Amino acid sequence: MKESGAWTEVAFNSRDPLYLQVIRYFKELIATGRLQAGQVIPSRRELGAQMKINPNTAQRAYKEMEEQLLIITEGNSPSRITSDAAVLRKIRSELLADSVNAFLLSVRNIDIPLEELLELVSGKYSEMREMDSRADEGETKHD
Repeated sequence: MKESGAWTEVAFNSRDPLYLQVIRYFKELIATGRLQAGQVIPSRRELGAQMKINPNTAQRAYKEMEEQLLIITEGNSPSRITSDAAVLRKIRSELLADSVNAFLLSVRNIDIPLEELLELVSGKYSEMREMDSRADEGETKHD
């Protein structure tokens, strides 16, 4: 991961507390493999500067992530992503559950049979994977 690239990509919303958005962003980076187990992360001040947030907000996010065991900070060593496989699996499951819940809330009034919904989701999922695969092949050819 680039030193500052990922930290400047986040788009914050105005409805959720900023520190929770930072935590969610970390979880998304972990779940997608852009942050690896054991990887050193920026200091609180560095993160604040890179994300253009108050260092106290970064501190609050780090404190919460330490309590959730997402990151480890030992003494004066830099903070790093946990290597605990169970915690890492939980992050992925939590993000998937949140997305599924949001999706179901958005379609529940349509009154679609479960089988039809699953078929539609499966088809769209396959299409997206195929498009991603083609895009990856295109990048490989141009690199």
